Amino acid sequence: MTNLISVITPVHEPSVRYLPDAYDSLVAQELPAGWAWEWVVQEDGQTGTVSAALPADPRLSPGTGRKGGVATARNMALARAEGSLVRVLDADDRLTPGALAREIAAFAQSPALGWTTASVLDLLPDGSTVGWEHTDPPDGPLPYAYVLNNFQQNNYRLPVHPATLCLRRELAVALGGWMALPGGEDTGLLLAASVVADGYFIGRPGLLYRKHPDQITGQATWTEPTEWNARMRLIEARAHALRDLWRQR
Repeated sequence: MTNLISVITPVHEPSVRYLPDAYDSLVAQELPAGWAWEWVVQEDGQTGTVSAALPADPRLSPGTGRKGGVATARNMALARAEGSLVRVLDADDRLTPGALAREIAAFAQSPALGWTTASVLDLLPDGSTVGWEHTDPPDGPLPYAYVLNNFQQNNYRLPVHPATLCLRRELAVALGGWMALPGGEDTGLLLAASVVADGYFIGRPGLLYRKHPDQITGQATWTEPTEWNARMRLIEARAHALRDLWRQR
């Protein structure tokens, strides 16, 4: 029986042009024996432009739905995902060689492991790469509450990149998937996972995080103070509630 990792990609119109690069980075992945991937691509809308931009590959699962934002698109993709592991890949990003194999290996080595993240390189418009602006933790297991503590102590900034999140599908479902927020939904899921399950940081870069004018995190609305503080407080409160409930078990 083949083990399956589901790579989930939400897409909105400005990111459609980057899909071929994302696909090429996925095709280039070499997986451990007995493993395969599926690419679950969900358009945030029903224009059909995403499906039209994808190659004919039986490993692809394209979908459309009512426009509801990135979190909704991610969750609708999760509903169709069939793998035991779920890996995030935004439409404008690229996996690095060996990224999926390293993540699968981490889960294989520790049955109790719930999630992983990896180091990131920013991919600049000229094709060059630079290291992420924050200092990575050491390669290996992440101490309990490490992510939440750093989030609280550093003005709602994460110590690891949520765009590299890979987690067990059952954990993603149990946590309700991505939070229904206008931004930061991936931060919400990462924080929730980090307080109820063991995590692991992979020091080798697992993602090329593309920088471009149309990316959602580059828009002024992303850091508008009123909305930013409201959604980050809710993300924090959810993590606290889950942590406290988990401790009572």
